[in-house]
Amino acid sequence: MSTTEHGRTAAADGAPDVRRGVPEGAEDQVAALYWEAFGRKLGPGLGPADAGQAFLARHLHHDRGVVATRGERVVGVAGFQLDGRALTGGGIRDVLSAYGPLRGLPRLAVLALFERTAAAGELVMDGIAVAADQRGHGIGSLLLREVAAVAAEAGCRRVRLEVIDVNPRARALYERHGFTATRTRRTPYLRSLMGFDAVTPMHRAVTPAPTPTARETR
Repeated sequence: MSTTEHGRTAAADGAPDVRRGVPEGAEDQVAALYWEAFGRKLGPGLGPADAGQAFLARHLHHDRGVVATRGERVVGVAGFQLDGRALTGGGIRDVLSAYGPLRGLPRLAVLALFERTAAAGELVMDGIAVAADQRGHGIGSLLLREVAAVAAEAGCRRVRLEVIDVNPRARALYERHGFTATRTRRTPYLRSLMGFDAVTPMHRAVTPAPTPTARETR
């Protein structure tokens, strides 16, 4: 595969296209993939499913995602946070407007559990979601490589993400791509609410892309 000047990776050997940015008109597809992957976790804050997917689609930051496509279909997405903006948006006012003050306030408390702030020189991943019928074909690896390229070009020195204890396949994928685990946080109070009781941060170092010289930019 090769990356074009528009940040799109040319497909080869039947692999999907990988591109930076959520295509206009694909918001509902991306929201559906995200909900399929993370709905158990997001449900207490944004559920039910139809309302949650609509909220995600309405507040996506298109330039904070990498997607894999087959034709017009989005078959995978990786979201990331950079410079204070993540793929999934929507602030306090948006939640209260969508769900009303009585239902919105407790939802905000749940959503606050997922807030993560990137350190200087760090890109934080929101997660990877791949369509069920497309898993096992290396799409997650393609997305991870492209996110690492985004981080390098942004001058970041590492990528950080979190993996929950009930998703060993995701952890194995991240480890194959050079991520190492740090201290696991026990969260037993989330077991009944969201289905997991431990979260492990993982880091991967990246080398910032060199700054073009004056000769190279001519």
